[in-house]
Amino acid sequence: MPPEDVRATLPDQAPPALLLQGLWRRFGQKIAVAGIDLTVPAGSFYGLVGPNGAGKTTTLSMATGLLQPDFGTVLVHGRDLWADPVGVKAVLGVLPDGVRLFDRLTGAQLITYAGLLHGLDRETTAARTADLLAALDLAADAQTLVVDYSAGMTKKVALACALVHAPRLLVLDEPFEAVDPVSAANIRDILASYVASGGTVIVSSHVMDLVQRMCDHVAVIAGGHVLAAGTVDEVRGDASLEDRFVELVGGRVGGEGLAWLRTSSD
Repeated sequence: MPPEDVRATLPDQAPPALLLQGLWRRFGQKIAVAGIDLTVPAGSFYGLVGPNGAGKTTTLSMATGLLQPDFGTVLVHGRDLWADPVGVKAVLGVLPDGVRLFDRLTGAQLITYAGLLHGLDRETTAARTADLLAALDLAADAQTLVVDYSAGMTKKVALACALVHAPRLLVLDEPFEAVDPVSAANIRDILASYVASGGTVIVSSHVMDLVQRMCDHVAVIAGGHVLAAGTVDEVRGDASLEDRFVELVGGRVGGEGLAWLRTSSD
């Protein structure tokens, strides 16, 4: 241990990439998020899993400035998102679920627009746009209108828009939905390299095997609450992440009432 006078000069431990404290959100009579607390360490690949209607998208929307919480605090690298939304959003890259894009632009134009919107100069924006189109296998469709893209291509060009300004924290809601296996593998490689270079990724997904293989931390959310959070090994214990998820969330039912669906040799 360093001497006391040396310890006094050491820098404070870096704040987490994302800190959620007491987040609440109600829609009419429905409470979608009920006091969520969550700490995402800087440099982690963090998975957020939960059943449909668990509050994942609402939580991520509040964590990225897309939806204001009724109560609670969002800190991004120690900075209060809702006290300085413009400044904090500059270090965020966001891929919302069901994203609406300016789809009358071409893929190249859309990424360029995102780069310029984030304050990049035109030369840097052009170079990064070309790099992203190539990395995401969209170069051949760079001049195609986004409205004519498939669902998977649309997801990839939206990811490119989230990456173009080199954010410190990347928040992706269901990034692999409708994406083909080859593109999904390429995206995983891009994200792994991003984390290895010091970035932080938060990804929501329903695919437990994917989260278990890809992420180093995970949180299980259901009913607007965090049921478990920590490293993947801490959360899953001796079971698979899928088995642990089912144990925590419950609700598994059989098909006893579907006897009519069974085939018969009669």
